[in-house]
Amino acid sequence: MYKIGEALVGDGNELAHVDLIIGDKEGAAGTAVANGMTQLSIGHTPLLSVIRPNLMTKPATLIVPKVTVGDLDDASKIFGPAQTAVGRAVADAVEECLIPRDIAEDIVVMVSVFIHPAAEDYRKIYQYNYGATKLAIRRAMSDYPGINKVLAEKDRGTHPIMGFKVTRLWSPPYIQVALDLDNLDTMKKIISAVPDRERILLEAGTPLIKKFGVGVVSKIRALRSDAFIIADLKTLDVGRVEIKMAADETADAVAISGLGTIESIEKAIHEAQKQGIYSILDMMNVDNIKEKLTEIKYDLKPNIVLLHRNVDFETSMAEKGQDTSNMTAWSNIKEIKKLIGDNGLVAVAGGITPKKVDEAISSGADIIVVGRYIIGSRDVRRSSEDFLAHLPEDPDNMRLALDEDEQV
Repeated sequence: MYKIGEALVGDGNELAHVDLIIGDKEGAAGTAVANGMTQLSIGHTPLLSVIRPNLMTKPATLIVPKVTVGDLDDASKIFGPAQTAVGRAVADAVEECLIPRDIAEDIVVMVSVFIHPAAEDYRKIYQYNYGATKLAIRRAMSDYPGINKVLAEKDRGTHPIMGFKVTRLWSPPYIQVALDLDNLDTMKKIISAVPDRERILLEAGTPLIKKFGVGVVSKIRALRSDAFIIADLKTLDVGRVEIKMAADETADAVAISGLGTIESIEKAIHEAQKQGIYSILDMMNVDNIKEKLTEIKYDLKPNIVLLHRNVDFETSMAEKGQDTSNMTAWSNIKEIKKLIGDNGLVAVAGGITPKKVDEAISSGADIIVVGRYIIGSRDVRRSSEDFLAHLPEDPDNMRLALDEDEQV
């Protein structure tokens, strides 16, 4: 048996990132340490961690450099501050009972250490690597993170080195601004005026895509790099090709027409899953929405179902004496959610004004699609804020930057 830990501490070129394994000397971890010491590779020579020369730490700990050691300057950073930092962190972990003292001779630790070639401050290299090693040990021995933490963070976490944020819809409700336009200059003016908020999604409307191609998604991305962008393709056929095209242009979601055959819908949703983007099933003009959703395979349900206002349908039901108590202007949202699973979202569209937002949200809507009220307004920002006033603060506004949910 062995345990795995990871930690990142510090900033700048001296930043430390540590991955480690702790396990039985007679098990897989011990074999890995022995192999690491005997199977050397150029630029990544493992070394035993020491407190000082001639005093290795316990449990026995092997350091493996992640970055190629190219010269003596690089080697000095590993053999000096990093080696000592790891050694003392391991020893302190024993003293602080993170690692039980009575097993110190029975286990080994294997630590993978990152040292940036441009790092210069030896004290920071020591400090950050000490902290990262100690934290990684604490996490390994406590099996952090738990699966619930992983699932809670997978759609909201941001990686600092990526340079951009992947926006996921983990905390509805949202406003989706439908850019149903045929002019790029107008599109640019509207996007520049729309507030840069997590709760606002941008839709490359069908007219934009028909006139300028799916590449218009990349043009929107250039204007609002971290936005959640939807390509309203209304895919009916050859969905795999169209979905891939939209994903290649960095779309976060693609709208698929619910009028397509079940086979075409499932192929399009499968491609969206493969590309790691959201699938939106647009139910415009679909007669029996629940029946359509029921026919789709369980593992190929859409991420989002888009419902359009259907007053005529509701009126027809009432005239026939059928029960409409659970109906909204967009059909029975809660029943539709049951058909697409716990994580499925419902978007609603159709001449929605700010006065309708509270009704839509209380009915179960997760995404409010707005077109003319915003894009046709003389004051786009004010019109957008009319809707935002009915929504909570952005999901991460009140979150602490170092919120780890770890027991201390």
